[in-house]
Amino acid sequence: MKPLPTSNQRIIFRSGVSEGKIYIREQQGRLQRIRRGLNVGLIGLFMLLPLLQYQGHQAILIDLAQQRLDLFSLSLFPQDLMIVALLFILAAFLLFTATKLYGRIWCGFSCPQTVWTLMFNWLERRVEGSHSHSRALDAQPWSGQKLAKKGIKHALWLALSLASGLTFVSYFVPVSELYPAFFGLDASLTVQAWVGFFTLCTYVNAGWLRDKVCQHICPYARFQSAMFDDNTRLLSYDADRGESRGPRKRGQKPSAAQGDCVDCDLCVQVCPVGIDIRDGLQYPCISCGLCIDACDQTMARFNYAKGLIRFTSSRKGGRSVSGYLGYGVGVLLTVLAIMAWANARTSFEVNVIRDRQALYRINNQGFAENTYKFKALNKTQQPRTYGIIVQGVYGLSIEGEAYMTVAPGQHQTHVLTVALTEDAQKGQTPIRFVVVDVKTGEHLFRKSSFYAG
Repeated sequence: MKPLPTSNQRIIFRSGVSEGKIYIREQQGRLQRIRRGLNVGLIGLFMLLPLLQYQGHQAILIDLAQQRLDLFSLSLFPQDLMIVALLFILAAFLLFTATKLYGRIWCGFSCPQTVWTLMFNWLERRVEGSHSHSRALDAQPWSGQKLAKKGIKHALWLALSLASGLTFVSYFVPVSELYPAFFGLDASLTVQAWVGFFTLCTYVNAGWLRDKVCQHICPYARFQSAMFDDNTRLLSYDADRGESRGPRKRGQKPSAAQGDCVDCDLCVQVCPVGIDIRDGLQYPCISCGLCIDACDQTMARFNYAKGLIRFTSSRKGGRSVSGYLGYGVGVLLTVLAIMAWANARTSFEVNVIRDRQALYRINNQGFAENTYKFKALNKTQQPRTYGIIVQGVYGLSIEGEAYMTVAPGQHQTHVLTVALTEDAQKGQTPIRFVVVDVKTGEHLFRKSSFYAG
């Protein structure tokens, strides 16, 4: 076997993109078993998560009307949007790290566009036959058989698209309401419109646009190369070993002028974006590994060593750890920020607003009184009772109910009066309220002011 390209043999970026419809040949192999297993798991999670129930309600639900995200026992509100930003930042750093390690490995193995495209292709193969049968069928004039096959295929595509659309909407509308209303033709126009929108998007993207999304719409394809370096293991063709390519009979040893590539073109036929990896690395390549499995099977049939196409880097020896320090530090800092957020997060929020209609008033006992409005948000999924304590000046007392009970995930306003029973200090006096969850002891401090004559 000839040596791999060295660091001075840089990979050439080319953009040889196939035009027209790409007929994807089905392929089996080690990488495809990994990819399909991962895809089944991801699709299963996507479809099943909205069906999970937790303590009598949907475990995962984005309630836009209540501005709340339920994740099992955790409820997130707009005040908690920092964690959403941190999770997106963490996902970005992990994606960048994966890209630096293996190029567009996310695109080939986990991207929803690739997953749904290959699912649609699998359905097409079941109905129309092999990729060559599909090409021949498209070239035929319209007939009853062609109409039947196309109708069945598109009906299956639309059914899968509808399932995807309904699943996506079920993250925003409770499943117990969505499915009975939708299939009972009783869903609101808004729900029907969103289900139709996501169904159409899935059908068009995975059934018609397919590779065009990866080539022309997705911005990731355009800036991915900025993250590559000599350590990145890219999907590459070993031209030193494979060239000069040419067909031959099985069992025939290549001549001195021939390489190991038998020019079977299987690597092109299985490629979802229609490129020839032997022309060099091209930005549409999504690193799905289909060409690796196809080439390895061909090499095995000819009793040649596998790995003519494989993930490899241009760096000799092991990887340089320093190249990953930046992303590693970014991941670590983001994880630490998430932990700090989790430690600082409270299960309720309280805002205290002093009555601005009057600075103070004198009651029948001659004491100065100030009125305060408490706006409390219960961020848990159980009713909570909160007690209110006032501090800051000797003689302050709360007139009226010093407790308030708030329903799960709800806001509630509570008004109370604070009186200064001793001789009131004239002017403004800083005070502090302590709001305590009577069940857990969790408490918040809120500063305010007390005014007297």
